[in-house]
Amino acid sequence: MSEGTQVGGLGKSTATVSPSFLGGAMIIAGTAVGAGMFSVPTVSAGMWSIWAILALAFTWFCMLHSGLMILETNLNYPVGSSFDTMVKDTLGTGWNTVNNIAVAFVGYILCYAYISGGGSIVVHTLDATLGVAPPQMLAGLIFALGLAFFVWWSTKAVDRITTILLGGMIITFFMSVTGYTFNMKAAVFFDSDNGMGMGSYFPYLFAAMPFCLASFGYHHNVPSLMKYYGKEPKKILLCLGTGTFLALVLYIVWLFATLGNISRADFGPIIEQGGNIGVLVEALGRAVENTSASNMLSAFGNMAVASSFLGVALGLFDFLADFLKFYDSPAGRAKTAAVTFVPPLIGGIFFPDGFIIAIGYAGLAATVWTAIVPALMVRVSRKKFGNPQFRVWGGEALVWVIFGFGILVAVSHILGMFNALPVYP
Repeated sequence: MSEGTQVGGLGKSTATVSPSFLGGAMIIAGTAVGAGMFSVPTVSAGMWSIWAILALAFTWFCMLHSGLMILETNLNYPVGSSFDTMVKDTLGTGWNTVNNIAVAFVGYILCYAYISGGGSIVVHTLDATLGVAPPQMLAGLIFALGLAFFVWWSTKAVDRITTILLGGMIITFFMSVTGYTFNMKAAVFFDSDNGMGMGSYFPYLFAAMPFCLASFGYHHNVPSLMKYYGKEPKKILLCLGTGTFLALVLYIVWLFATLGNISRADFGPIIEQGGNIGVLVEALGRAVENTSASNMLSAFGNMAVASSFLGVALGLFDFLADFLKFYDSPAGRAKTAAVTFVPPLIGGIFFPDGFIIAIGYAGLAATVWTAIVPALMVRVSRKKFGNPQFRVWGGEALVWVIFGFGILVAVSHILGMFNALPVYP
């Protein structure tokens, strides 16, 4: 029986059987597969198809194992402990301050990005189906408040709604992508009309790496899963492996559908409009001229952004509860919900078109606590505790691979901020 397994509403614990791994896997997949689906094709416009797939596969490998390093460390602390507790004890106050700022920044800016993206695609969907286009501010407000309720209620509620959303996402995704994939053109996917070699696309890879990293950003949910399941490393490992691999598969299939229909040159207008999700959906619809597939894609987009918002918000919620020491009671969760949702909601209402920019900055800050800190933290944890409950394979070599990956992504983004890296032809 799991210690501290949380299965009731409002964070109550009960001595019942630990939940199935499926719900946790869906939280992980739902967090990763979301707005990243709409940023990845846009930021891949420079490096294009083959390099994009290779970049995603390598990022998946690194991000899965950095998450496992967080799990390995987290198991040495009481259930409910999050980054604030782990980093302070292993790396000290200085690193903990930097990490807390990075975790909070990424959580807040991704919640803002998903409110922005959610409002955009809700407007597009209502306009396409009902001929009604509400203000994006109003659409973002309704989107955020409706989903915030589930995060406030309990992890169990997020588990259930995310599982439903991901099931709907898979159905609508494959119904829409089938239409697009059957219409994809090899000449477009391989950009063969340009007659360029693989080396010509390679320089664009580095500018896209922070977005690839952000597309597998689930790490704030690792402490949430331990709070949910208790100290069951095998079950949490299964959640992380299954959820992230499902995300990788969906991303690759999605690249076939998008980069096989929208030419490299046609991504220019999408990039100029900040990677607006609605603009990408419209461009894909024009390329294929399949109304049914376009409607299914809009439905997928709504659910994808909603599931990502739920996963990110849940991780931020639990981090803030640990950091601020709010009790896991209705009143305590209400205070945590206010601190979690009010700042990004204000940003989403007054700055509704910052989707791609927000995802990029999230990728920069996320390198701290999804790659650099986990690698450093697990080294100290192994020396301090021995980590008898669970240990990630690969030894010291894998630790430095993850650390190096984090440094590479951070440097790439900093160079990109100064326009030192090519982004798009």
